[in-house]
Amino acid sequence: MTATVARPRADARPAPVLHGYRFELVKLLSQWRIRLLLLACWIAPAAFVAVVSLQSSLPADTVFGRWMNATGWAGSLVVLDFSCSWALPLLTALVAGDVFAVEDRLGTWRHLLVAVRSPRRIFVAKTLASLTVILLLVAGLTASGIAGGLAAVGNRPLAGLDGHLLTPADAAGTVLLAWACALAPTLAFAAVGLLGSVALGRSPMGLLMPALLAFVLQLAQLLPLPVAVQLALPSHAFLAWRGLFTSPAQAGPLLIGLVVSLVWAVVATALAYLLFLRRDFTDLTYDGSGRRALVAGVLPLAGVVALTIGVIAVATPATGTGIEKVKLQDSLATAYSHLYRLQTQELHRPDVPEAQLQATASCDKGDSLVVDEGPGNDWRCVVSWHVPGATAVGNAIYQLDVTADGRYVADGDGPKEVNGYFQVRTPNGDAPNPLWQFDGNVDLLTSTTKE
Repeated sequence: MTATVARPRADARPAPVLHGYRFELVKLLSQWRIRLLLLACWIAPAAFVAVVSLQSSLPADTVFGRWMNATGWAGSLVVLDFSCSWALPLLTALVAGDVFAVEDRLGTWRHLLVAVRSPRRIFVAKTLASLTVILLLVAGLTASGIAGGLAAVGNRPLAGLDGHLLTPADAAGTVLLAWACALAPTLAFAAVGLLGSVALGRSPMGLLMPALLAFVLQLAQLLPLPVAVQLALPSHAFLAWRGLFTSPAQAGPLLIGLVVSLVWAVVATALAYLLFLRRDFTDLTYDGSGRRALVAGVLPLAGVVALTIGVIAVATPATGTGIEKVKLQDSLATAYSHLYRLQTQELHRPDVPEAQLQATASCDKGDSLVVDEGPGNDWRCVVSWHVPGATAVGNAIYQLDVTADGRYVADGDGPKEVNGYFQVRTPNGDAPNPLWQFDGNVDLLTSTTKE
């Protein structure tokens, strides 16, 4: 007795995309690596935020880190800042960067093609499945960080990056919006991961592409690059969410960052799709092609960066690094006014409206031979303000460390009774003087003509 193998019908239809999507999603969620990532994203941030928020030593070098024991919403923003720098690019590499390469390592492309009968639907199913897992990971980071902060500290007002207080309801909405804005650059890095997984096959370089890109862009962000170059990088939206925490919000850099990230996501996904349809599935030893990855991956994305730089340079008024003396002075004076009122409230003194304070700032970078613009830790500023009923003008000195992305840390340098370190009694316990050290953010796109 001989066995016969039934041949597939010539008119057999491809499997529905929904069936393929479910199959690919089950394959991803069955991997122990993905399960550990999901568990870590849904538990680790809550534990970290809860523990750190109750400590006396806080991560003051991180945006909103110094407010972690003052409000539960600050912890989630600390998690967001860390995730944007390292966690999200690494997660996209581990998920999207391996979704196609795993079939090459296991040699299962023939079985998958026979079952689905459509390379196009395979690509769509794998892309949607990896996107779903990435969204679950981001949702875990968001929910876990918020839950840990609220459980440890409570639902309290949050001081923005210009010193103004956000009510708990406003803080909740702005924090969720900041996490939502981080999805756009996450999609861009996920698309790069798909491209690397398709172009390089079993090579581990495909898995490393999003992480390697993130590392290179991290180095670039440390340089005093022109504004147009900074905004043209897909990682800028990972930083631009900070502009949501000023009043008014610094929407320009954020909107440009979101558009740039989405363009990268579309272009990189389209390139991966075209490469996938053109590959030879009969080659069981396919290891990708470095030349193909260069021609069909790196060069087109480099062209996108060049085109974006040109468009931004023409469409925006800012020049140079975007960090100018006048903008820094205005930002510092505004933040000082808001935080001065907060200090007055915590010291149980009569409130002083900001219009009566008339706070101004005068800044100087380095010595007389250095141009007063650009990032650096050699900015020195003097803030002046008026107290109602007094003829004398108050002065406070600050040393500023300004980074290339527009964030600065103001460190009080006297007088001690104004911006020195001392504890103030708040309704929620003792806290450091709010005028001692604080974070600020300069809008890189605004243009000033004042001297």
